[in-house]
Amino acid sequence: MIEVTDLRRVYGGGFEAVRGIDFSVRRGEVFALLGTNGAGKTSTVELLEGLAAPAGGRVRVLGHDPYTERAAVRPRTGVMLQEGGFPSELTVAETARMWAGCVSGARPPAEVLALVGLESKLGTRVKQLSGGQRRRLDLALALLGDPEVLFLDEPSTGLDAEGRRDTWELVSALRDGGTTVLLTTHYLEEAENLADRLAIMHEGRIAVTGTPAEVTAAQPSHISFELPAGYFVGDLPPLASLGVDGHEVHDRTVRLRTRELQRAATGLLVWAGQAGVELRRLDVRSASLEEAFLSIAKEVSASPAGPPADGTASRTKKEYAA
Repeated sequence: MIEVTDLRRVYGGGFEAVRGIDFSVRRGEVFALLGTNGAGKTSTVELLEGLAAPAGGRVRVLGHDPYTERAAVRPRTGVMLQEGGFPSELTVAETARMWAGCVSGARPPAEVLALVGLESKLGTRVKQLSGGQRRRLDLALALLGDPEVLFLDEPSTGLDAEGRRDTWELVSALRDGGTTVLLTTHYLEEAENLADRLAIMHEGRIAVTGTPAEVTAAQPSHISFELPAGYFVGDLPPLASLGVDGHEVHDRTVRLRTRELQRAATGLLVWAGQAGVELRRLDVRSASLEEAFLSIAKEVSASPAGPPADGTASRTKKEYAA
């Protein structure tokens, strides 16, 4: 449904925001594009949406170039931008009807407004909506054309916890119905919950791609606990025999790093049982996507192949526009 090959985007002045990336998205898949601020996520999505032409490389959406063959792509896609920019004096219902007039084969506006929980706000003017309600309206309008491919740029920004969960359920239902979804998000929990696969961008490049489980599997799991009174780290079984890669001690709290979580946890609990001691504040957890994200960003930033020597990678689009 989406194919990207050596894609590049350059802004005025020579700032290369997207530096030759490759990925694909299959039918009925949720694909999350993650990255720090300025990583190139929105610049990439705008190219996929056909809002700009790439400086190099190739992009295909539904088998077409979204920029030069826009008429073949746009009726089959839905787009939720970071900010909608609706006329403030129109009501929610009026805004949806206006937008429906610009969409091929539009669904009934009341239907999509109900999907996003705005059925009670039909007569409310856009300027009176909260930030979260405006995001719901953004999403509703992206769904009006019953799209085959849906682009969501930070879909849950400004939503409260309930609204975020409702949005996740809606996106999951769309995926189950065969819609292909590409989303950008700063909420790593959102990516873990929704994405079938993801890519993490850093400074215009893709640092890693895979399923959430594959990405987090490369990071160590952790076990932490409070040492029993009178015991020291040296009293524990040899840590290497438990599959522990490293450890830290702060006061009486021990934190172990391991890539064999079950083996390490089992060995530690067997030792505690035999010694007749209680491991207080015991916490056993697998690596999270957040840990993987931070580790990847740190590794890429520290790599010799980081930003060019002229420092252009660290400049902002705004600086170049000026």
